[in-house]
Amino acid sequence: DKHGFRKRFGRNNARTDAKYLSVFICFYLWLIFLTSCGSKPADLRALIPADSLVYLESNDLGAVMNAITERPAFREAAKTVPDFSVLNGVKLAVAVTGFETKELPVTDENSVLSFTPHFVAVLETNAWNFQAVSFTQDKLGEFINQVYGGEVLLETSDKHDGKYFVWTSKDGRKAFALVQGSVVFFGNDETSIEKCLAVKRGEADSIAKNPKITDGDRLAFGYVSPEGIAQIANITGLSMASSISEEAEVKTFVARVLPEILRNSLREATWTATKGEEGIIDSYSIAMNPEIAAVLSETIVPGSKAAESRSWVNVKLSGTVTRYNLRDARLAWRSILLGAGKVIDPTSARLLVAFANSLFEPYGIEDGEKFLSSVDPEILTVRLGEADENVFVLAKVKDPNAFEQSIAKELRDAKGESAGPAGEFVRRTSDGDFILVSETTGAVKLGDADAVQNAPETTGPGYQKVFESDAAAASYGVVTSAGQVITTIAELKVERPVLSNYFTETRINRNGVERRTVSDFGFIGWIITQFAKDE
Repeated sequence: DKHGFRKRFGRNNARTDAKYLSVFICFYLWLIFLTSCGSKPADLRALIPADSLVYLESNDLGAVMNAITERPAFREAAKTVPDFSVLNGVKLAVAVTGFETKELPVTDENSVLSFTPHFVAVLETNAWNFQAVSFTQDKLGEFINQVYGGEVLLETSDKHDGKYFVWTSKDGRKAFALVQGSVVFFGNDETSIEKCLAVKRGEADSIAKNPKITDGDRLAFGYVSPEGIAQIANITGLSMASSISEEAEVKTFVARVLPEILRNSLREATWTATKGEEGIIDSYSIAMNPEIAAVLSETIVPGSKAAESRSWVNVKLSGTVTRYNLRDARLAWRSILLGAGKVIDPTSARLLVAFANSLFEPYGIEDGEKFLSSVDPEILTVRLGEADENVFVLAKVKDPNAFEQSIAKELRDAKGESAGPAGEFVRRTSDGDFILVSETTGAVKLGDADAVQNAPETTGPGYQKVFESDAAAASYGVVTSAGQVITTIAELKVERPVLSNYFTETRINRNGVERRTVSDFGFIGWIITQFAKDE
C-alpha cells in the first residue's frame, strides 16, 4: 500500500466504468502481492547510533502536521490549510551526533557564537524506491535550495547500495542524502549518515537497545543522553555568557561555571508531545543528580493548592506571568544555590552566591535572598512583550525593614510620592529606569518602570490558570511568534501579529524536574520554524 500510488490512482477514478475498474483492481492486487514479497518497513530506531547526543522520532508525520494545522490559531491566520495526507503513516527519526561552534563577526569589534548541530534524519517513506528517489531529488532538493538561498549545485552518484545526493550552496555549505529502498537518510554531515550505515551493517550498536527509548500513544518523542546534556550545557554556558553582561570577568565566570553546574546536576532528559483539547501537550522529564534531586524535592515544595484570592494583585496581567507558589521561597532559593555549590569547586561556589544576586537586578533588587525572606511565598513575575528587560515583580511585603534592605540603593534613597486614588506610594530611581509602587495592602510592584506603567487595562481570561495551579511554578503567556510557524508551511491572510498562548507547570520530585506545557503549536512548532532559518 504505497502512498504515492494511492494518491495517484486511488482518488480520481470514481467515474471509471466496471471494465476499467476490474482491470485496476487486478493490477492493484498484483502490486500488493509484489509488496508483500518485498522488504518490510524499516525499524528506524535500529538505524540510529547508540551514542547519539539527541534523538527525536515520530511514527506519523501526518498526525503531527494535522495537530498543528487543526489549531484555531492556525486556521484563523492562514489563507489555506495545506494537505499533508501524503505524510500519513510516514515515520521519521532524527539523531544529533555532534555540535559545531563558530564565531561569526557582526562588526569589527563584536561577534556572536553560532552553534550548528550535526544531524541525520532517517525517513521511512512507505513508497517505492523510484518515488523515494524522486521525492529526495525534487521536494527535498527544492527545500534545501530555499534554505541555502538558491543556486544550489546537486551531484548524484550510486553509492552505499543506493542513490547518493550532495547539495552544495554558493557559500560552500553542504547537505547529503542517501536513498535505499523506501528509506531516505538526510543530513548536514556526511559522517552522521555513515554512522547509521555502520549500525545497519551490525558494526555498531543502535539506540533501540536504550531502555529510555519507550513507546506510547504520542505525536513525537525525544531523548537527550548524558553526553548530550554535557554538550548542551557547554552551549548554554557560552550563550548566556555572551548575553548576560559586558564585563569580561562575569562572562568568563558564567562560561566556566554554568556548564559545570549543569553537567554535574543533570543526567538525561526525555520529551513527549501529545495532542489535547487545548493544544499540543509537551511533557519534559529531566533526571537529576540523585543527591541534589532529593534535597530540592524537600525544599521546592508548593504552598497552598491554589490561591484562594488574588485580590492583592492590584494590576492587570499581560505578557508572560509566572506565579511561584512555594512554602518557603527563601529556603527554596538557598537550596538551589547550595546544590549548585556542591558540584563545583569551593572558590566558584563562593563566587556563585555573590553572582546569583545579578539574576534579581532586572527587578531592581540587590539582595535576592533577603527579598525572598521579606515577602509572602506567593510571588508573581511579569514580562511584557518578549524583551527580557521589560519585567517587574509583584509580591506582598511581610517584613518592611528587610524589604527595604533588599532593594536597589537608588530606590532606597529615592523620595516617594503618593499617587492614584488608592493612595499608592511611588519611588523612582534618578534615571527613571526602575520604579517601586507600594500599596496600602502591603503589595508592591517593583521593576522596570516602563513595564509597570504600561500594564494593560484588562486581564485576559487565561491568566487565571496560574492561580488555579498547585505546581511550584506556573506560567501563562501570550506570544506573537506563532506567525513564524504558519509562514513556514503556509501563507498568512492577516497582517497583524499572530497571537498564541501557552501554559506551563513545573514540579520537582525525587527524580528531578517534571515540566508540562500546553500550547497551540508546542515544541514541534519551534522545530518547524527552524526550517525557515538560513543558519
